[in-house]
Amino acid sequence: MIVQTITAISDFLWGWPLIVILFGTHIFMTVRTGFIQKDVFKAIKLSVTPDPGADGNVSQFGALTTALSSTIGTGNIVGVGTAIALGGPGAVLWMWITGVLGMATKYSETLIAVKYRVKGEKGDMIGGAMYALDRRLHMKWLGIVFAFLAILASFGIGCTVQANAIVSNVTLAIPALKPGFIAIILGVLVSLVIVGGIRSITRVAEKLVPIMALFYVLGCLAILIMNWAYLPETVVTIVKAAFAPRAAGGGFIGSTIMMAARYGTARGLFSNESGMGSAPLVASAAQTRNPKRQALVSMTGTFWDTVVICLMTGLVLVSCIIRHPHIDAQTGNGANLTAQSFGSIPYIGTPILILGLIAFAFSTILGWYYYGERCVVYLFGEQVIVFYKLLWIIGVVAGALVELNFVWSASELMNGLMAIPNIVAVLLLSREIAKDTKKYKGDHINDADETEIPVVKNAKRGVLHINMSDVNKTDW
Repeated sequence: MIVQTITAISDFLWGWPLIVILFGTHIFMTVRTGFIQKDVFKAIKLSVTPDPGADGNVSQFGALTTALSSTIGTGNIVGVGTAIALGGPGAVLWMWITGVLGMATKYSETLIAVKYRVKGEKGDMIGGAMYALDRRLHMKWLGIVFAFLAILASFGIGCTVQANAIVSNVTLAIPALKPGFIAIILGVLVSLVIVGGIRSITRVAEKLVPIMALFYVLGCLAILIMNWAYLPETVVTIVKAAFAPRAAGGGFIGSTIMMAARYGTARGLFSNESGMGSAPLVASAAQTRNPKRQALVSMTGTFWDTVVICLMTGLVLVSCIIRHPHIDAQTGNGANLTAQSFGSIPYIGTPILILGLIAFAFSTILGWYYYGERCVVYLFGEQVIVFYKLLWIIGVVAGALVELNFVWSASELMNGLMAIPNIVAVLLLSREIAKDTKKYKGDHINDADETEIPVVKNAKRGVLHINMSDVNKTDW
């Protein structure tokens, strides 16, 4: 009953409520920033241009790949399958539109996170929605809510369920391996990376993310080349189904415009995390001359995640369904649809799917670890990091070995709820975002932000350990 209740609430939240909140914010911030998406290719260039003279702990590229390590995950593969299974082929186009518009929100949330970041007593840069809410809007209580929800979401969607996905896919590929052995190996690998903190995580992400994304995209291209004769029909089917008032026909579910828009938009929002406030947690540690530079770089994360990778997956799935009519797209089961579609391609289809899921899930564990760590530090202070690391490793091992229906539903709910305080910060500071966007326009993109970054007092204790007599005083 508890699982069913949590699932029902999560399904409701990820339905029209979040579609209206997030998609509406995407449109609003697109207009407010003057269609910042037009600068995406400049942003891609900035992402690979070092800026070592600026304040920060990691390179802009390192921050981007760390954010991508958590963003590019099972949602890019199974999530796309779910959108098509429930919303029909038109969901692919709505997912793509969500990615294009979502770039403006990813830009906006990162800009305010970097602008209002602080410096720990050890010199580490710390930022995120909670600091913008706290420092600029004086809404510490909402910052605390965001941090709590992010921690809960991190242990669910970023830790246990990803470990479970890795074990499931490894045992599928190599049945002789025991889940317990895989869980221990996975725990050791994760601990070796996270013990070094953000610098260790970014070093791994800088190497792993480009390789795994390139491998997956090349695999999808190989499948699309094999399905070349069906690509024109695939594109036409996707576009027509996105706006058709009736079912797409063939093996697809009886989708309508509303169903395609709902499931395509919802899975797109869930996949690229634009508006969730997660990516800015690591973007705040980047070496950047001003907030706009890193905001532009972070914006490319949504471009790669949804505009490129989710689109590639959607084209593969729909073309496979058209080429192989026996594939049942009407079950509503995204994982099953994805497995059938990739499995229909001889030799390379299933290995691409399994290796992609394993690599994406492992990288997600690393990225979400850092998200959770930043929120733990905000709430409880730096002295609890070692305990958080230990709990994370335990979560990885335990998650690999148990059924996680409740955890999955609960973490999806927490993931959706954490978007609300983040969106509040973005909307309330939208005028400031628009102003800074114009301030660093054109040749001014390399201008340095002369605003002094404050050093957090009582960083070891966190905001929840502040003396009650200081509750009405500034903590910065």
